[in-house]
Amino acid sequence: MLEIKNVYKTFNPGTINEKRALNGLNLTLNDGDFVTVIGGNGAGKSTMLNMIAGVYPVDSGAITIDGADVTRLPEHKRAAFLGRVFQDPMMGTAADMWIEENLALAARRGQRRTLKWALNTAERKYFREILAELDLGLEDRLSTKVGLLSGGQRQALTLLMAVMKKPKLLLLDEHTAALDPKTAAKVLALSDKFIEEEHLTAMMVTHNMKDAIAHGNRLIMMNNGKIILDIAGEDKKRLTVDDLLEAFTKSSGTEFANDRALLS
Repeated sequence: MLEIKNVYKTFNPGTINEKRALNGLNLTLNDGDFVTVIGGNGAGKSTMLNMIAGVYPVDSGAITIDGADVTRLPEHKRAAFLGRVFQDPMMGTAADMWIEENLALAARRGQRRTLKWALNTAERKYFREILAELDLGLEDRLSTKVGLLSGGQRQALTLLMAVMKKPKLLLLDEHTAALDPKTAAKVLALSDKFIEEEHLTAMMVTHNMKDAIAHGNRLIMMNNGKIILDIAGEDKKRLTVDDLLEAFTKSSGTEFANDRALLS
């Protein structure tokens, strides 16, 4: 479903601020893989997701999604392949629009734009049904502006919008980092539910090692723009945080450097 071949990315080349963010990155995701991504500060985790989404052009290498070469496609053309949830709950939705209007935009993603906008009874019924799955009471607030929702409600809504059209690839970029622990657990549980029920291929960047171990069928760890650990199946199920830290030190020759990850 996803293939990244020998991708390099350097920011500010030739200047004092030059930074090699991706250093010959290679990764293949099979259909239905749910991969969690962990790494130290500046390891290249979010850069990798941004390269997949087309936010930045690659310096060299290739990115393929479901057999289609998207390496040179601009961000807006890759949107048809992707669903994405960001760290900031304020991103991914339109704050001044109603819940039902945001859902209507998500439902029409990838379709030809027309002047027709009005929602019909069938659509509102469908929106109520899928909102009820969130168990947040939003099914009775279709005409509420999204900007009035709590961070957790908004992130759950963004997640729902991201999976409505069953994307080829779901990208979760530290999507619970800004939430309190109880709300974060709720959003993670919803993520698991949607990914399993819709048989989605997904990548979740997280700073929380316990979450990286507990979720998904595969875990990768990055350092200096490369993948240094790739653990799946029974080996992943037996992992502990201490195992991860030890494996990181053996593979990289340095100690893990991410305060948020260690504290969490």
